Amino acid sequence: MKQAIGSVTFLVKDYNEAIDYFTNKLQFELIEDSPLSETKRWVLVSPKGGGGTSLLLAKASTAEQEKSVGSQTGGRVAFFLHTDNFDRDYEKMRESGVNFLENPREEKYGKVVIFQDLYGNRWDFIQHYF
Repeated sequence: MKQAIGSVTFLVKDYNEAIDYFTNKLQFELIEDSPLSETKRWVLVSPKGGGGTSLLLAKASTAEQEKSVGSQTGGRVAFFLHTDNFDRDYEKMRESGVNFLENPREEKYGKVVIFQDLYGNRWDFIQHYF
């Protein structure tokens, strides 16, 4: 048996601002943007060259969902973005205005830094040594 996680729901306030953030600040690819109704779209973004899991950008449509935007994991690191070249990608992200919460650090497993996305979710940006 072979299985994989195709997409993960990522709650957003606005489709266009989220697309702009992921494609311009994090250099993700816009995989799909299809209207489903007058207010709902099927929007997928994915890291360039990743070929794996994508984020389904889902506009919050209820008060409960709106409360979760930016706090999808209660303040813990929610997402882990891997790279094959930390220094190159960190510099591009820094120049584009990504909000880093610390300076890059060396750990046993690799080089890592925490950043916040446009809504306040925490991400680990990592280049693994193995």
